[in-house]
Parts: sequence; C-alpha cells; structure tokens
Amino acid sequence: MAGFNKVVANYQEAMAGLENGMTVIAGGFGLCGIPENLINEIKRKGTKDLTVVSNNCGVDDFGLGVLLADRQISKIVASYVGENAEFERQMMSGELAVELTPQGTLAEKMRAGGAGIPAFFTATGVGTPVGEGKEVRTFNGREYLLEEGIKGDFAIIKAWKADKYGNLVYRKTARNFNPMAATAGKITVVEVEEIVEPGELDPDQIHTSGIYVDRLIVGTFEKRIEQRTIRPSQQESGE
Repeated sequence: MAGFNKVVANYQEAMAGLENGMTVIAGGFGLCGIPENLINEIKRKGTKDLTVVSNNCGVDDFGLGVLLADRQISKIVASYVGENAEFERQMMSGELAVELTPQGTLAEKMRAGGAGIPAFFTATGVGTPVGEGKEVRTFNGREYLLEEGIKGDFAIIKAWKADKYGNLVYRKTARNFNPMAATAGKITVVEVEEIVEPGELDPDQIHTSGIYVDRLIVGTFEKRIEQRTIRPSQQESGE
C-alpha cells in the first residue's frame, strides 16, 4: 500500500510544479485555518501572475497578504478584503484585479468545481453589481443568477490531522472553506499538525477523503489571531 502514501518530505516538494499564471484556491477564513506555510513557500518560490481564490487575502504581513508585496497575485476572487491595507492600495490603483463574490456563492463555486458541476443558479446578487453580465433566469417567480463552478491548478489546505493516505480531519472553525477548496484543485496540497497511521482516524470523523489529496506535509503553525478582543479585568473595570 506504499503507493497510497501522500506524505512529502519538504515544502519545496509540496509546491513543486506551481508556475507563473496558475490559479490557486486557498482554504481559510480570515486567519483561521489558513495554509500559512504553503503560502510562505509560494512567496519563497517567487511565483507570479497568480489568480488566487480565497475568502479573503489575509493581512499585510501574514497569510495571503505576504504575496502582495512582490506583486505575486495579479487577480483575486474573494468575499472580504477589509483587513489588508496593501490590498486596498493595489486594488484602488488598478494594479490588482478583484472579483468580489458573495461568501456562500464562493463556497458553492468551489464545491461545484470539485463535484464536476459546471454552473448553478443562485438568487444571491440579483439586481446588484454582482449580477452584472451574468445570465438571469426565473424559477417559480424568482430571479436567479448563473454562477460558474471554479477549479484551480493548485488547492492549498490546512487541516488538523491526517493519516498517510490523506484522509483529513479539521478542528472547529478551521473547517470553514477548507473542505470545499480541497475538492477543487487539480493538485491538492495539505499541511497538517499531525500525521497518523492509516486506521487510526475514526472513519465517522473524517471530513475530507484522501481521494482528493495529492500531497501531505506536517508543519508548525503560528495560528495568529486576526482581531484579538478581550474583556477588561475586574480590577481595570472597577468591578
């Protein structure tokens, strides 16, 4: 069964074959559950003219935001980009093409791409700039937009635990976009906190089947909090 082992030795091997002009689909929500080390490897490689599909673009110095400094991203398809000043600057100056997509629509575009569904109809965005130039049809008296499924040359994913065959378990909210994104890459690369032997994972707890995973690597993670909000102590609040 050695041929089913998806584990690679290093991050260079994990991202081998990524070339200029490719499309990369990245899991994560804000800075939660992002494949931070795979992103850093893309920065190290210096790959440019990338189209990136992700819920957001990280922050200036972490996550996908680190790829903006050297102009490695030429287009991003995302739902929310409000935490990144450099992103805003490049978008407003016309240096970066941006396709804003409603969050649920973006998740469904990934899922559809992974399932081999070329397109689907959704009511989200009808009558707004999101719907400009898209086909509209009426079902049961309500208008719907035609949205195309999306597939990337690479999908980069963060999971909590995997077995060597690539079966994945996500932890809590890090599950976010990762399961859909994992299905939508021609090559899906996953970094995890722990790799176990086949059979050690409870089959009922597996979120992504190893059939979708091509390469697997174990890493260490900063897990930065995007907006850390805490309640004042009783002493500070005078209670």
